[in-house]
Amino acid sequence: MDLFEIKAEIAPVSVEETDNLLLELGIEGWSLLEDVIAKRAWVVGIFQSDAETRKQWDALKPLLPVAPVSEAALRSLGNSDWRDSYKAHFKAWRFGRLHWVPVWERETFVLPAGEEVIWLDPGLAFGTGNHETTRLCVERLVELPFDAETRVIDAGCGSGILALSAAKLGYKNVAGFDNDPEAVRVSIENAELNNMAGRVDFYTGDLVTGLAGRKAGIVMANILANVLIEFARELVAAVAPGGALVLSGILAEENTQVREVFAKIAPQWEIEHRTMGEWSDVLLRAPAL
Repeated sequence: MDLFEIKAEIAPVSVEETDNLLLELGIEGWSLLEDVIAKRAWVVGIFQSDAETRKQWDALKPLLPVAPVSEAALRSLGNSDWRDSYKAHFKAWRFGRLHWVPVWERETFVLPAGEEVIWLDPGLAFGTGNHETTRLCVERLVELPFDAETRVIDAGCGSGILALSAAKLGYKNVAGFDNDPEAVRVSIENAELNNMAGRVDFYTGDLVTGLAGRKAGIVMANILANVLIEFARELVAAVAPGGALVLSGILAEENTQVREVFAKIAPQWEIEHRTMGEWSDVLLRAPAL
């Protein structure tokens, strides 16, 4: 029997309320798909006929706490199991010696000698790592000069992909924090999924409390441009002499503004940037003492 999927993007701020709504309705077939890193979310329904799928969506849409941010897309899944519909969104990728692979490929994936893998599980809201903002950060992390003793902080860790990637690369002292306790919980679950329980110090905090009294040789912040600008001084202050600050979550059109703000706060630092699709990053290097 063919299955049909209907999918609509919703505002991330409405995820909790939407989740509660779906639980209250108790209708089998509805679920939430969330990419914590990219800060995007979708409500997804899978039913046994075109007519039933449309009927369920027409009933659910007016009940949503916030109107969807995209039109609902309906498609046939053929005879596939409903879980297969997620697999279209999660593809293995690599950069340098680090691979990010969906957990369902665990039995068949062959890891080249000397390389490392992070297992991704969309059921844990891990995100694919494929979003441009994540890839920009990961590529910077892989390219930076490696010293296992360098302390790494992932500010606004989301689901933990950047912090766990740093640990997989061999950094011994890695921390990640987020102002959302749920993101911290998911990060810890993802560490367990990768047999890395306790390898990263995940904790709850914002860009003030999370960085207070801490300095690191590498600070990563994949957030949003306006937040990076607001907390620019805190981020700069957290970088140790000779260290690097990796900023992402910046739309390409916002990059100049972000660089100008950080250049005023840290005028002696080297600054570079690059673009990937509609997104961009900024890399700042602090002078050594």
